[in-house]
This record gives sequence, structure tokens and C-alpha cells, in this order.
Amino acid sequence: MTTDVQLRLRGPIERLDWLHQSLLFAQLSALAYREEPIAREAAQQYGFHDVRFLNKDGAQAYVLSTDHDRIVAFRGTEPREWNDIRADLNAVTDLAETVGRVHRGFKQEVDTLWPDVESLLTDESKAKWLTGHSLGGAMATICAGRCLAVPEIQLPAGLFTFGSPRVGNKQYVSAIALVHYRWVNNNDIVTRVPPTWLGYRHGGREVYLNRDGKVHDVTGWQRTLDRLRGFLGALGQLRIDQFQDHGIHRYIEYIREAVIESETVTGDLAVILTMPRRRQDAGTEPQRGAEPHVLMKPRRRSETSELRKAA
Repeated sequence: MTTDVQLRLRGPIERLDWLHQSLLFAQLSALAYREEPIAREAAQQYGFHDVRFLNKDGAQAYVLSTDHDRIVAFRGTEPREWNDIRADLNAVTDLAETVGRVHRGFKQEVDTLWPDVESLLTDESKAKWLTGHSLGGAMATICAGRCLAVPEIQLPAGLFTFGSPRVGNKQYVSAIALVHYRWVNNNDIVTRVPPTWLGYRHGGREVYLNRDGKVHDVTGWQRTLDRLRGFLGALGQLRIDQFQDHGIHRYIEYIREAVIESETVTGDLAVILTMPRRRQDAGTEPQRGAEPHVLMKPRRRSETSELRKAA
């Protein structure tokens, strides 16, 4: 049993603090794995009145819009999809549209969807946000870099990735200068590939979840020790920590707990907790026919400039 927090937008996403934004984008990253009818219904209950499904040659994404915002949520790796596996394994780098070098397989996935994505991102009346889990996180990052190379597209308001692999060399990821929260859950194996000895690096501001699922700043050796303890703890329960930690449901669970804890500490009434229900791996949308239980009231904070400095 777990306490469930569902969100429904009531204003611009930029008015929410980074934890609430992270929970929203984690849930939308999970939604990207859903079939279109289910995803469309769930997105509408979150507050998105316009939902578009992009699907070409195995590369997929949902584009979700409100009156204020437009989000592109890229779908992550599906083990049954050869196109996804091929993209993951193709670790050769290509020259990027901006600077540096980028993972060829991930770039090709973005290339497939780019004409449709580009046309939807040129609308200057809405703030743009990019998100994704696993391969979807890599695609979102590359899409962010490509936006910087197209003058007609305004700078995305934020990039939120969960369990994303490395996407390019240091020169490439350093050039993606925007608000980027990169979530890493303890022993998530996907966040460690492709290897650094091939020149790959991570970008953005890392948010690390320790073995207990808590947001925690750690140094290199502290992380190694934390991961070892997480691995041994999982081994004692006959689990493979590296793969279990990668699941998007894990990210949602831990970020949800962080949101609940922050509300308890601050006394903020921006979210209302629902009754406990049985945990579901991908149960991020309200049940069919149910009323949205939780409403998120936008906070009137001017945090955007501060986040840009921190990223």
C-alpha cells in the first residue's frame, strides 16, 4: 500500500517548484509507454486538453498541451522493439548539429520524429518542456540540443530526464545550456552507459536517489559505497538492483515520497493526499471513470531564473 499523489494542472508549469515539476514529468514519462487511448484519457485528467501521438518507424512520443505549456514526452526502451535495441547498441558518435559529438543510435531516433516535433515546437505562445525515461530521456536531451540550433524554436523552459544514458561527449552536453534535472536512482544501470572511456559524459544537474530512495547529495566515494550497500541489500532479497532501480515506477514512487515529505515540512497545501491504494508499476494515471483526486495549485514563485542559474 502506498499513498498516491496525482496532479492536475491549474496554471503554468513554471509556477510549480522543481519537485512538483519532477513528479509531473516522471508521471508523463511513464504515460509515454501507454497505448494511445489510455494515455489520452490519463493526460486529459492531468489537465492536458490537446494530446498528440507521434509514431514513426518505432520512435514514439506524446505531445501534450495546455493553454500555457507544451510538453514532448519521449517513449523509452521497449525490450520487444528491435528499433529500440538497435538504438541502444549503436554507440558510435556522429557530429551534432550544435557542437561536439552525439550518440548515433539515439540521434537517429530523434531524426525520425524531428519533422513533426519541430513543427509543434515553433508555437511561441506556449512554454516548451521535454521529458523522458531511459531511451526517452536520451531523445529528450538530444531534442533539447537541436532546439538550440533552430532559431525559430524558443529555448525550452526545462528538461527532465529519468534513468537516462549518456548521450554525447563533454563538448556536446555542456552546450545544452538550459534547466535540466537529470534523475538517477541508486544502481540504475542505464545511467552508466555508454561508458566514459568512449568519451561519453552526462550533462545537466544530477538529482541522485540513494539506496533508501531519498534525494541525497553524495561525493564519488560516498556514491560507490551507497550503491554497494544497495546492491548487497537487493541481493539479500534475491533482486537484481541494477535493473529494478531503472524502472520508471521506482522514480515515481521516490519522487512522490519526496513531494509528500516536502509538503509535510513546509505545511504547503498545494497538494492533497489521496487514500492509499495498491501500488502499480505503471499506475500513474487516475483509474478509468474516477474523478481526479489531487489538484495542484500553482505556486506564485519566480523560480525560473534561479533554476536556470543552478542548472
